[in-house]
Amino acid sequence: MAELNAHNPGVYPGGVSAADGHGAEGGHTHQYHLVDPSPWPLLGAFSAGLMAVGGVMYMHGSGWLLAALGFLCVLTVMAGWWRDVVRESVHEKAHTPIVKLGLRYGMSLFIASEVMFFAAFFWAFFDASLYPKEAIGGVWPPENIETFNAFHLPLMMTLILLLSGTTVTWAHHAIVEGDRKTASVALGLTVILGILFSCFQVYEYSHAHFGFSDGIYPSTFFMATGFHGFHVLIGTIFLAVCWFRVRSGHFTPKSHFGFEAAAWYWHFVDVVWLFLFVSIYWWGA
Repeated sequence: MAELNAHNPGVYPGGVSAADGHGAEGGHTHQYHLVDPSPWPLLGAFSAGLMAVGGVMYMHGSGWLLAALGFLCVLTVMAGWWRDVVRESVHEKAHTPIVKLGLRYGMSLFIASEVMFFAAFFWAFFDASLYPKEAIGGVWPPENIETFNAFHLPLMMTLILLLSGTTVTWAHHAIVEGDRKTASVALGLTVILGILFSCFQVYEYSHAHFGFSDGIYPSTFFMATGFHGFHVLIGTIFLAVCWFRVRSGHFTPKSHFGFEAAAWYWHFVDVVWLFLFVSIYWWGA
């Protein structure tokens, strides 16, 4: 029977529950991690629904309080859920190699979905710019639109994001080498550069000579660059959390997928901005 258990992962030795895959001494009998019962999926669904209903009501002139409450509930669920994931990884050592592989697949598919998300905005922009309609005078950009000079503030923002891409790679190499101090410095610089980019974008928007509802150019411009700015904000928070985790010693040279996921996301944000700069700021203007 012992030999059967050793060679057949579907058969558990005495004192092992097939529901949790743990033996009497707490050892794993398989490489998968079966999470404990959690309230977060249900609470997350209710919170997202509350935020969605509040958002729809807000668009019809009321419900801003409900939308704000839903948003705060979503943030609370996110914080609690990821706290549990970090605990499972750092303290319970539940993230085995096969679990980490699943996390990598999940993050890769998430970034692929984000690519499709931005593809829709680029599609709208190029459809309007390559085939300008008579409603806007048959020219692009429309005659009543004063565009930004791509080689002023947008170029500065591009250099900031490219520099942040180098610092986050520097941090990655430091983590792989076990140099926590250098990783903390490099990651801190990346967070500062992300905040600086967001500040420049707010400044740029405040000096725009057009509003969101002034036509097809402003609407596609603000949707594409605005959602990118939102992703920069998310990525900055992501990296800031990783900075605290680096200082807390959560990452080791062989186990640091939380940081890798943040770095992948940040590089994706960098690449999207390069496409935005070339197509919307430079060519499209």
